[in-house]
Amino acid sequence: MLVGMNDKDHSGQGRADDERWMREAIAEAALGEGGTRPNPPVGAVLVKDGAAVARGRHRRAGGPHAEADCLSRAGEAARGGTLYVSLEPCSSAGRVGPCTDAIVQAGVSRVVFAARDENPRNAGRAEAVLRAVGIEVSGGVLEREARALLEPFFTHVRTGRPFVTLKMAQSLDGGIADHAGVSKWITGSEARAEVARMRRRADAVLVGSGTVLADDPSLLRAEEPEGGLPGMRCVLDARGRVPATAKIFSDGFASRTIVATSEAAPERAKRAWRETGAAVWELPAALPQTERGGAAPAPGPLSLSALLAKFGEEGFLHVLCEGGAALASSLVSEGLVDELRLFVAPVVLGGGALRTFGAFPHDLPTAPRFGIVAAARFGEDAMLALRPARKPGGRA
Repeated sequence: MLVGMNDKDHSGQGRADDERWMREAIAEAALGEGGTRPNPPVGAVLVKDGAAVARGRHRRAGGPHAEADCLSRAGEAARGGTLYVSLEPCSSAGRVGPCTDAIVQAGVSRVVFAARDENPRNAGRAEAVLRAVGIEVSGGVLEREARALLEPFFTHVRTGRPFVTLKMAQSLDGGIADHAGVSKWITGSEARAEVARMRRRADAVLVGSGTVLADDPSLLRAEEPEGGLPGMRCVLDARGRVPATAKIFSDGFASRTIVATSEAAPERAKRAWRETGAAVWELPAALPQTERGGAAPAPGPLSLSALLAKFGEEGFLHVLCEGGAALASSLVSEGLVDELRLFVAPVVLGGGALRTFGAFPHDLPTAPRFGIVAAARFGEDAMLALRPARKPGGRA
């Protein structure tokens, strides 16, 4: 049994103190978000005599875990202290040794963690290991707050694919571009700043080829997590339409670019992409290829399930999709969206506008449905955070 959050240790620390220090451990974890793949972002704080002695976090796979980082900074001062960590300490060896070993060796007297690890190699084991040597263990402190940060990692553990956030910006009447195809800018600077923060938390930004051809975006992060892996950008281009002169290939960071394409795409396009330093993933088509008057079959749309599986194999935990309309519609229609962030600008685009989810029709009784979990305002624009309430076809 885990010690309840109201139980007190030998220092008289109760629930309020535990929550205070756990918030700091979670804040440390957030600093590494988006750079720790395939590991989760985890933070730790070592407390002694009512004061923080050291803080630590996991920065990059292969580097020290949060517990080890924190304890090494604390040194001998860790002996007899309380270690707060946002995720149950690992008890199995990977690229580094088990964190439970480091905790025991440091002489910590109490460990408080927020969320239990869903990785079966570690889930529930730390408590027994630590208690066996006389270390007090408390779990579940601010678990909901910690799990919000760990959700992409847990999704990857359960499904083998990354957590998918779909971000779309639209007008009041559901348009993402006007009748002439102009889409810059529907939303204002405050909303765009929030999108930049969303990119900072994701491992990769995903767009369709139409978005690159229309806007020639950079898709790079404005800020990278210190010591972590850089953010990646991925474009879906089954037909080889995007030229190697596009910004995602020519801005000096082509090594951060992935092109998801098909075997049937022109070899000259794939060769040109690779020559820039970009990675090229050849994926199966979602549908059979179509014939074009006896010529070679035209590449069909790529399998999004195969793409997400590939992301998962490569260790990506969180993918942020920024459109366009066809890609967004496909993700929603196939039930592959874990979170939808919809930015709505107070403008009406009227007839001829390109619609947010206009690529595929749905019957009302079985259409994909979402539930609103949060709302916020950024300047003049509103943002709705939504989660799937029903899968396409009416499945719960």
